[in-house]
Amino acid sequence: MKTGKIGVQMMMLKDKVKDLGVYETMKKINDLGYRAVEVSQIPMTKENVLELKRASKDFEIEIAALSAPLEPMLPGMEGETLRDDFDKIVDDCKTLDCNYLRIGMLPLNIMGDKDQIMEFIKRAEEMAEKLADHDVELYYHTHHIEFQKYDGEYLLDMMKNNTEKLGFELDVHWIQRAGEDPVQVIKNYKDRISLLHLKDYRIGQLDVKEEDLKDMQQFFNKFTNLIEFAEVGEGNLNMNAVIDAGLESGAKYFLIEQDDTYGRDPFDCLEISATNLRKLGYSDWF
Repeated sequence: MKTGKIGVQMMMLKDKVKDLGVYETMKKINDLGYRAVEVSQIPMTKENVLELKRASKDFEIEIAALSAPLEPMLPGMEGETLRDDFDKIVDDCKTLDCNYLRIGMLPLNIMGDKDQIMEFIKRAEEMAEKLADHDVELYYHTHHIEFQKYDGEYLLDMMKNNTEKLGFELDVHWIQRAGEDPVQVIKNYKDRISLLHLKDYRIGQLDVKEEDLKDMQQFFNKFTNLIEFAEVGEGNLNMNAVIDAGLESGAKYFLIEQDDTYGRDPFDCLEISATNLRKLGYSDWF
């Protein structure tokens, strides 16, 4: 029976990497039973790359994907980009035996500008073609902003319909937040989604204090901002349907991510997600 591989988006663990280092963080990921990671918001210094390689070998953890922006997130912002550090980033992929590279989000300064976004996507497609010569596939990670409509068409669909090489790392929480059905969107993106983000969607607890009731704006701010990022299986999404659709549509890696753990240790959150996924029948995906 065909299976995918469940892994961890290491953005969740960037503070752990600062405290414990890459190797010990990967050891803990291994202790929780995970066998794949996507590396994001971890500085790709020579030391960290070598420690990722060592941990990957020692713990049999696949480096499913690395992250790199196409261009600076804001004009003049420092940090590696595919535009300026192409050879180094490709070399990191080769060192870590990794065939997927993902762009985390749109540059902040072009959000909301359809024409600039489509120009960016054109450049991303050109970069995807360039990377393909090195056996690396380029993916774009989605949020909710790509579900803005222009003349009745979703921006995300415009991105897909104007590209061939570029893949899309769909994030099921953000699809739900955009008001669309994650299962249907996944099906619509068949064969363009080797990477999928598993992130549940929860309505948090409304904590109303006496002073909130004296200030209606304060009350309604709380009331309308109850959406939380949840551990997999602790929210409202039908994860069986999501995962089944993902597998059917060509997803290989199902990566757990939680943008905010609300004060809880992220390792505890990853343990909860793993336990729930095993209960849902995905033990052999680890």
